[in-house]
Amino acid sequence: MKIAYINPNASAGMTKAVVTAARHALPEAEILGLTNTQGPAAIQGKEDGRAAVPGLLALLPVARAQGADAIVIACFDDTGLAEAQAQAGCPVLGIGQSSFVMAKLLGLRFSVVTSLPVSVPVIRENIRDQGFSAQCASVRASDLPVLTIDRGGPAVIARIAQEIECARREDNAACVILGCAGMAPLKDTLAARFGFAIIDGVEASAQLARAVATVQGRQQPA
Repeated sequence: MKIAYINPNASAGMTKAVVTAARHALPEAEILGLTNTQGPAAIQGKEDGRAAVPGLLALLPVARAQGADAIVIACFDDTGLAEAQAQAGCPVLGIGQSSFVMAKLLGLRFSVVTSLPVSVPVIRENIRDQGFSAQCASVRASDLPVLTIDRGGPAVIARIAQEIECARREDNAACVILGCAGMAPLKDTLAARFGFAIIDGVEASAQLARAVATVQGRQQPA
């Protein structure tokens, strides 16, 4: 099985980190990574998302030509998700969508910890439109830019951990969703620190992409 992760922003380093996380989550699959080199450096708010969509959609046939059985949009805002689903010819998931689905399947009320405040309205809107409002305790901004998160380091981990603790203590969240693709490499460290459910969209999307691609494959005519 081949799963293609399309990064809507222009950061090749983030694409590499996402691919590494997806391979760790699903080692039996072949994971491909594609970067929207025509997109913004980071997606932070609606304007960046809109700017990324044309380049993202242009990569759909590239992914399909490389044999992708499923495609994942590697941005927590689920940038261009509906348009990609309409055009791709194979299952397309978003890492935000996959996180919400996973929390729902686990029966856990969730909080999202994301990057900047400008991303919060987009995430809230997606949660509402995808039907997960009843499970959402809060959406919190860490005030860390996406590319700062991508660089990682102790200060970044400490700041995200602070918001996770607030989500648990103040919002009564039963789990926390990491609301940025750049947080994927930090998931294991954060989970070990807290000892309760931390959901990463890259990991969740790998598992769900395998499931939906398998179901679709069984429905194909012999």
